[in-house]
Amino acid sequence: MKKTLAAFTRWVAVLIVMLAVLLAGPVWMLASDQIVTEGHWSALDLSSAAIAPAPEEVSEAVVQVYAARAYNWRGAFGVHIWIATKAQNADYYRLHQVLSWRRPTVVSSIDTPDRSWFGNAPELLADYRGEPAQTMIPRIADAAARFPYADLYRVWPGPNSNSFIAWVAREVPGFNVSLPITAIGKDYLFDSVFAPAPSGTGYQLSLGGVVGLLVAREEGVEVNILGLGVGIDFMRPAIKLPGVGRLGMPARAMGNH
Repeated sequence: MKKTLAAFTRWVAVLIVMLAVLLAGPVWMLASDQIVTEGHWSALDLSSAAIAPAPEEVSEAVVQVYAARAYNWRGAFGVHIWIATKAQNADYYRLHQVLSWRRPTVVSSIDTPDRSWFGNAPELLADYRGEPAQTMIPRIADAAARFPYADLYRVWPGPNSNSFIAWVAREVPGFNVSLPITAIGKDYLFDSVFAPAPSGTGYQLSLGGVVGLLVAREEGVEVNILGLGVGIDFMRPAIKLPGVGRLGMPARAMGNH
């Protein structure tokens, strides 16, 4: 009995330490005021970051993927990701994303491609131009319309907005994007436990988005523990930490531009 109790106590201690380590990054992000947590959502910045080419100035097709810290305290843990597309000669961008407050959750609408997300500036994750982009656009729209969990949203472990982006990337040939370690939900594989990495340069194993392993040329090695990820990028040396993101060289935006 004493041995059983001692073993149980050790496991509890290990679990507490592991949770403390995983949550240290998000706590730091909140404590250091790097996340916008004040102000009503309607008053926060939604303006363009001037990253995407103006449609009236560029005739070629454009497909881009953006990530920005999630709204309010959720931004200490992860990002929200969306896809922006502009067909050849079009004078507008169409955004494809999952919004937690909508049913169905998948929203495809004309909007500003590189807008700040409720006060948080966006980061470019992928940038495809010309014929490759033009070929992808209808396939992206079709994949978005076929998303199998459009009536279900779970912040953790998924399906959520990042699960949607990872799913579309796997569904569209040539549409490869390396999602950041802070994209909570990207490791949710729906009814599978094994799948290609969203970058198309490796593979991942995941048990319900709660525990998993990803090994790929673009992402490096990532371990998912309770939905929070840690990892190492070897191509552009960096350590990846929960909440904090990358420490080291910045990631590159995938694409042909």
